[in-house]
Amino acid sequence: MFSRSSLERGGVLALRLIAMGALVAAGPCDIYSSGGTPCIAAHSTTRALYNAYTGSLYQVKRGSDGAVTNIAPLSAGGVANAAAQDSFCAGTTCLITIIYDQSGRGNHLTQAPPGGFKGPEANGYDNLASATGAPVTLNGQRAYGVFVSPGTGYRNNAPSGTAKGDAAEGMYAVLDGTHYNGDCCFDYGNAETNNLDTGNGHMEAIYFGDSTAWGSGSGSGPWIMADLENGLFSGSNPKNNAGDPSISHRFITAVVKGGPNKWALRGANAASGSLSTYYSGARPSASGYNPMSKEGAIILGIGGDNSVSAQGTFYEGVMTSGYPSDATENAVQANIVAAKYATTSLTSGPALSVGSSISLRATTACCTTRYLAHSGATVNTQVVSSSSSSTTLKQQASWTVRAGLGNSACFSFESRDTPGSYIRHYDFGLVLNANDGSKQFREDATFCPQAGLNGQGSSSIRAWGYPTRYFRHYDNVSYVASNGGVHTFDAAGSFNDDASWVVSAGFA
Repeated sequence: MFSRSSLERGGVLALRLIAMGALVAAGPCDIYSSGGTPCIAAHSTTRALYNAYTGSLYQVKRGSDGAVTNIAPLSAGGVANAAAQDSFCAGTTCLITIIYDQSGRGNHLTQAPPGGFKGPEANGYDNLASATGAPVTLNGQRAYGVFVSPGTGYRNNAPSGTAKGDAAEGMYAVLDGTHYNGDCCFDYGNAETNNLDTGNGHMEAIYFGDSTAWGSGSGSGPWIMADLENGLFSGSNPKNNAGDPSISHRFITAVVKGGPNKWALRGANAASGSLSTYYSGARPSASGYNPMSKEGAIILGIGGDNSVSAQGTFYEGVMTSGYPSDATENAVQANIVAAKYATTSLTSGPALSVGSSISLRATTACCTTRYLAHSGATVNTQVVSSSSSSTTLKQQASWTVRAGLGNSACFSFESRDTPGSYIRHYDFGLVLNANDGSKQFREDATFCPQAGLNGQGSSSIRAWGYPTRYFRHYDNVSYVASNGGVHTFDAAGSFNDDASWVVSAGFA
């Protein structure tokens, strides 16, 4: 057990952080160490989690030549050097290949290998996240989170110092409270070392989403829950815990901690306020959860058996040795609030105006007379001339710009000749479908333009829910394609040109 003085240190540090209001104070892992529960893994692409940390936060790989570079904080204990990433990735795509462990134990996260479920890569590995899919600011300084689309995942099956068996541990993560789904499983934490489901109690991880397959909280979700393998728990049995609230904050702090026959679930708005306890008590009464059989691997964005259907956004998180006190976690929450996470623009390049009519012209040398159009439900490119083309074709090649149906910081494109129908991606093809009002449709029909990859004053238009994928024409058919992915239409040759479009006033 910890002495009263060690438990109180977290509260003293919280007051110190609130008074200083700055990132140069003790970082989250300094606070955990002072509370007697040091970090054994510390992951963040947005900032350093120790006040003296100056090492690499993450590694990015660019699509143009496969070169990699590491991104470090701007200063000790500071925010990531986003400008270094922007410079390195200019004119091409970039993926996050490694999320470095700041604890010194080498518990880095890399591309997850196949397991009970295979990832979408040709070899069964999971996808890597876009380096630019989740821009934010911390104290006004730009940084990038880890945007996990279904099929994306990171893992370390041989870490050092993680809790095993029934040993005590704690963890927190800062997540996007608006990016989630009900599929399995957007997790961060302790999992199996063989990528398989090895039974009840073999995991202990933070889960965020609105799945009701195993457990739920109050309202319709999403909820912070604990993935303990073969169960998402919001409290003790019965599986519903009315004290676990639905989340509506843009940035959230999620906390799970567990020890011999005890565990707790806590959460908060990561931008303001203090932590609330949603559950604290005995382990679930179902067989296998008391004692626990934790195996000690670390996962991000996937389930313990490599379930790869979930989505979410991760900014920072840690795992500790020992069961942290509430006071220590409260001090960590004060530090997170002091970091001042905030949203920033998801778009760049030529500006679009909601309500305007636009046409999109291909820039590849072969195809500069072709425009993005539709033929029935198929979105393709067609030769269009302002002087000779029919009125019908001009309408099919014109799109009304709308605020993004799934995220108003981006855009949706409504057909001029078929009002109520929008461009969406389906199985990575672009199609024209009527808006059915579903969350899935809204997200699939939302796109975020950026400065054109080929640097010709054009726009490249990435899918909001799959930010590694862009509008691309391939054999005159249109897709959301990734640079060098597994599909034929992902071919790297001429990708930048095929995925760059000149925006002009609509033909209709």
